[in-house]
Amino acid sequence: MGCFEAPAAGPRRRSCASAQLEYSPPIVSAAPEPSPEIRLADLTKRFGDVVAVDDVSLDIRSGEFFSLLGPSGCGKTTTLRMIGGFDLPTTGRIQLRGKDVTKEPPDKRPVNMVFQSYALFPHLDVAGNIAFGLKRRGVPSGEIRQRTSAILEKVHLAGYEKRKTNELSGGQQQRVALARALVNEPNVLLLDEPLGALDLKLRKRLQLELKRIQMDVGITFVYVTHDQEEALTMSDRIAVMHRGRIEQVGVPEDLYDRPATSFVADFIGTTNLLSGTVETLDGAAAVIRLDSGDRCVTSADGRQAGQAIQLSIRPESISIDAGDHANGAVRMTGDVEQVAYLGAAVQYHVRTAGGLGLSVLAGKTGARFQSGDSVVLAWAPSDALVLGDHSGTVEEAS
Repeated sequence: MGCFEAPAAGPRRRSCASAQLEYSPPIVSAAPEPSPEIRLADLTKRFGDVVAVDDVSLDIRSGEFFSLLGPSGCGKTTTLRMIGGFDLPTTGRIQLRGKDVTKEPPDKRPVNMVFQSYALFPHLDVAGNIAFGLKRRGVPSGEIRQRTSAILEKVHLAGYEKRKTNELSGGQQQRVALARALVNEPNVLLLDEPLGALDLKLRKRLQLELKRIQMDVGITFVYVTHDQEEALTMSDRIAVMHRGRIEQVGVPEDLYDRPATSFVADFIGTTNLLSGTVETLDGAAAVIRLDSGDRCVTSADGRQAGQAIQLSIRPESISIDAGDHANGAVRMTGDVEQVAYLGAAVQYHVRTAGGLGLSVLAGKTGARFQSGDSVVLAWAPSDALVLGDHSGTVEEAS
């Protein structure tokens, strides 16, 4: 018998006399990924013959504390200034919430910037500095007072409205500059090493304050710093820059525990970088003959005999002992050359029998050694991380 279309509400059904009714469920498409707060696409900036930023592509998510980290001259501040509109890119595009703002001036972008120098007005008091941008935009005076008071509470400066800025400490001035930017309610706050001029103890305290404020206001912070500890303390994600390019993007734990390149491994914290060649494969282990002639072991995953290799071993992953009590599958003998007491730990510099210099970080409660002592160093093969420099890959850790 023939088939016929059976009218019904919802999905259509097809019926045959010789078959049961069949139901085809509707196709439900996955929800689209939210647009990033900031998207940089193939961004390049040249100053004459100098390439300051070299083909950078990057997505920064809404509401995250994102840091651009790297040494002086790596392109991080130039990248920040291009996001803010203070420098125009030579090539590439900048999008804010999906809108192309590549050629837009700073006052047409929903961003504010806090500079290292703070750039406060000495002739205005604290309230006047904070309200300056609101007055220029013609915001009613009652709203200005309300918003100024609210932001002073957030930065813990309530009661300082009438103080002159030259009467404030460096940390207080930094918070006034932050309040002046936040009171304008930008979508994005750009911060160019705002803690760089402060002493170490105050800087550490304000790192926690900045993170608290960012979580409180809930907007995207893009933070430039050369201080890796500062970036690790505050950031949700970090882009490590070197020579105008991004070496790796990831959360702090992944950048420290799984660096993609020797530069990232060395810049994020302290590490021992060892170069050598895969000598033999022994089951799940690869025996590495180091350039010094010493041997060590790492995972055999994807390795081939004769392959050049580079390893990163963190100083805290190496145990140090006077004899055979050292724990670990990899062992090397050596002599202590230098000892540095760091308060919470002791740092040793050890020269192995093959001439390899290794940094070791040990707890201060264990055995202590002096320069000239013979020691045994040991670590687990899994702590010898193979770096990706030879393949040139740069991974993003999610």
